[in-house]
Amino acid sequence: MKKISLLGATGSIGRQTLDVIRQHHEEFSLAAFSAGRNIEETRKIIKDFQPELVSVELREDAVKLKAEFPSVKMMHGEEGLVETAVFQAADILVNAVLGSVGLHPTLQAIEAGKKIAIANKETLVTAGHLVMAAAKKHGVELLPVDSEHSAIFQCLQGEKEKNIDRLVLTASGGSFRDRTRAELKNVTVQEALNHPNWSMGAKITIDSATMMNKGLEVIEAHWLFHLPYDQIDVILHRESIIHSMVEFQDSSVIAQLGTPDMRVPIQYALTYPDRLSLPDAKRLNLLEVGKLHFQPVDQERFRMLALAYEAGKSGGTLPTVLNAANEAAVAAFLDGKITFLQIDELVERALEKHQSSPEPDLETIQQTDKETREFVRSLL
Repeated sequence: MKKISLLGATGSIGRQTLDVIRQHHEEFSLAAFSAGRNIEETRKIIKDFQPELVSVELREDAVKLKAEFPSVKMMHGEEGLVETAVFQAADILVNAVLGSVGLHPTLQAIEAGKKIAIANKETLVTAGHLVMAAAKKHGVELLPVDSEHSAIFQCLQGEKEKNIDRLVLTASGGSFRDRTRAELKNVTVQEALNHPNWSMGAKITIDSATMMNKGLEVIEAHWLFHLPYDQIDVILHRESIIHSMVEFQDSSVIAQLGTPDMRVPIQYALTYPDRLSLPDAKRLNLLEVGKLHFQPVDQERFRMLALAYEAGKSGGTLPTVLNAANEAAVAAFLDGKITFLQIDELVERALEKHQSSPEPDLETIQQTDKETREFVRSLL
């Protein structure tokens, strides 16, 4: 039985990871998990899965839970995240925590030699050079969980890296894919959260609407698959049936297809190189689908994607600024403090203000992240 440690158990990816574990209880068990402040759901997970270690955000919640579950080791804060990530009994870490908070635990897990299923794209965006260098040094596998990167990973099985010509990431276009920029002036939070294809958390759904999610994925693909940015393309594909494609030097294209269900890439990361059934997953019926649609991405319309390419190509601390500014701006939008179109305005201002540092160390990245968030909040 494979023992799993899970960061971000109460989030969207975390809950779907738990569903995979539940469906294959003879194959997987939950050894440790972290949660934020959703203590009611944390209690339920403890009762259902009986883990050995649990970490929550606040000390007082950890104390309360320890009284209720005395046999479970309870921790809190950043120390708890790290302890969950490196938990000795676990065979694989699923990093499904949201935001740059996942970086330090990931680096610690790599040093501990843990196999990592990575759904926390901000870790690679903010410090890809550090993460990939550490993974290589310690011989650690990073298995992608994002549907797009899982698709590319699957397409590359049995292929040689030198034969890749181009990666093509597909994008649904998000909640506002059929609206012009002018029509986005007064959109509401609720409208932005109404994704046409995927069931995701609030922050990721907003990122999908701005196309920042795809921009972060481009940077992530650059690090995972060792390709320059001019060999990574994005196209709009409204059905989200083709999750991504790889074009090879001989003009052959291999694509990975399936109905939109995040449990599929999650499960593949847990079972790789094997596969298990997923009984209640909807099978793809191309006759039922009938047609697939594709169109180019207008980077003037989706300004965030252009900013991500620019930050990724420039490198240094600019991707850290891109991510931190976006997290702060999206939080402000969800709190009703700014309009939808102000999200990319704030990100662009943060990028323009910043003086990039090449090849930053972890301390520089963390300081840049903190200063960027403070700058964005100062503009609200």
